[in-house]
Amino acid sequence: MLTVIGLAIIAAVVAALLSGRISPVVGLTLPPLVGALIAGFGAPEITGFFSAGLAKVAPVAAMFIFAILFFGAMQDAGLFRPLINFLIRMTRGNVIAVAVGTSIAGMLAHLDGAGATTFLLTVPALAPVYLRLRMSLYLMLLLLAIGAGIFNMMPWAGPLGRAAAVIGVDSAELWRPLIAVQGVGAVMLVVFAATLGWFEQLRIARLPLQTKAATVEENEEKQPALSLSPVKIAFNVAIFIAVMAALIMGVLPAAYVFLIGLSLALPVNYAGAKAQMAAIAVHAPNAITMGAIILAAGSFLGVMDGSGMLSAIANDAGHLLPDAVAPNLHFLLGVFGVPWELVLNTDAYYFGLLPVVNEIVAPHGASPESVVYALMIGNIVGTFISPFSPALWLALGLSGLEMGRHIRYSLLPMWAFSLALMAVAGLLGVFH
Repeated sequence: MLTVIGLAIIAAVVAALLSGRISPVVGLTLPPLVGALIAGFGAPEITGFFSAGLAKVAPVAAMFIFAILFFGAMQDAGLFRPLINFLIRMTRGNVIAVAVGTSIAGMLAHLDGAGATTFLLTVPALAPVYLRLRMSLYLMLLLLAIGAGIFNMMPWAGPLGRAAAVIGVDSAELWRPLIAVQGVGAVMLVVFAATLGWFEQLRIARLPLQTKAATVEENEEKQPALSLSPVKIAFNVAIFIAVMAALIMGVLPAAYVFLIGLSLALPVNYAGAKAQMAAIAVHAPNAITMGAIILAAGSFLGVMDGSGMLSAIANDAGHLLPDAVAPNLHFLLGVFGVPWELVLNTDAYYFGLLPVVNEIVAPHGASPESVVYALMIGNIVGTFISPFSPALWLALGLSGLEMGRHIRYSLLPMWAFSLALMAVAGLLGVFH
C-alpha cells in the first residue's frame, strides 16, 4: 500500500514539476500531503514528518539565500566582468583561441551559480566575435553550457543544494571531493574547446569568401564601464577569495560564511543603509524563491521518509531488479544522466529520482554521497541542454538560436564529455 501511494506521489510531483503549470513549491507540497492523508496518517504524524524534513534542509535553504545575495552583490559590483572582457579582448581573431576563451568565460561567469547571469554576461559579448569570424553560434552555446555545467557543482548552485537537502549533508562538505573533479574537468574542457575550435577552423576554411563582413565593433554590444575605484576592486577580490577559502576549509557553516561575506561586501560597495538594503532587494526575489523551493522539498522528503514510503518503494524495487543491477543502479542512471535532462528538470531529477535510487542502493553498501556524485557528475554537464531550463531559453533568445538545433548539435558532445568526467571521478576515488 505504501509503495503504491509513494509511487503515485512521486509521479504526481514529477508531472507537476515538468508541466510548468504550477510552481515547484506547490508541486512539492500538496501531493505528499494528500498521499499521507490517504495512507491514514493524521495531523500529529504529518506535523512530525514536516518538522523532521524542515530540520534537514534549513541549513541548505539559509546557505542558498545568503549565497545568492552575496554573489548578486559581487556581480553588481563588477567583480567578474573585467575577467570576461579581458578574455574576449585576448582571443579576437583566432578561432581556436576564441573557442578556448569561450569555455573559460563560461566557467568564470558561472561562479555565482546563476545560469541567467552566465548567459547575460557572455552571449552579448561573444556573439559578435563569432559572427565576425563566421564561427557557429551553436559551438559558442555548447562551450558556454559545458563550462557552466562544470561550475554548476558549486555548493551554492542549484543541483548540489538540492542533493544536499535530499541526503541531509552540508552542501559545502558534499562539494569538497568534487573540487578535484571540477579542476580536471576545467582542463579537459579547455582541451576539448581547442579541439572543437580546430575543427571549426577547418570548416570555416571551406566556406566561400564573404564579400563584406561586419566588424566586431559594428556588432558588439558595448559593456558599461566600471566606476569602482581600484581600492574597492581590491577589497572585493579579497572578500571573494576569503569566502572561497573559508568554504573549502570548512571553518564555518557555509550559510554563515556567505552571510559574513555579504556583510563585508555591502558597506564596501554601497554607501549607507538605504543603498545596502536596495542592493539586497534587487536579488531578494531569487533568494527567497530558491529558499522556498528547498524548504518545500524538505516537507516533501520529510513525508516520504517519515511515513516509510521511500523505504517501501526501495524494498519492492530491490526485489524486482536483477541482482546485478540494484547495487549499481546509481552508476547506470549516471551514465544516462545527460539524456535524462531531456525528460526531467532539475527538481524532478534530484527530488524525485535521487531519493528513490538512494534507498535502493543503500542496502548494498553504497553511501548517499556516492549516489549523489554518480547521478550529478553524469548529469550536470547537460544542465543547459534541457528544454526545462529557463536560463537556456534566455541564451537562445540572446543568440537567436533554436532549441532543436542546439540539442542536435550539443547532445552527443555533452554526453561524451559527461562520461569522461565520470571516468575521471572514478579514478580520483570520488565514488566510495
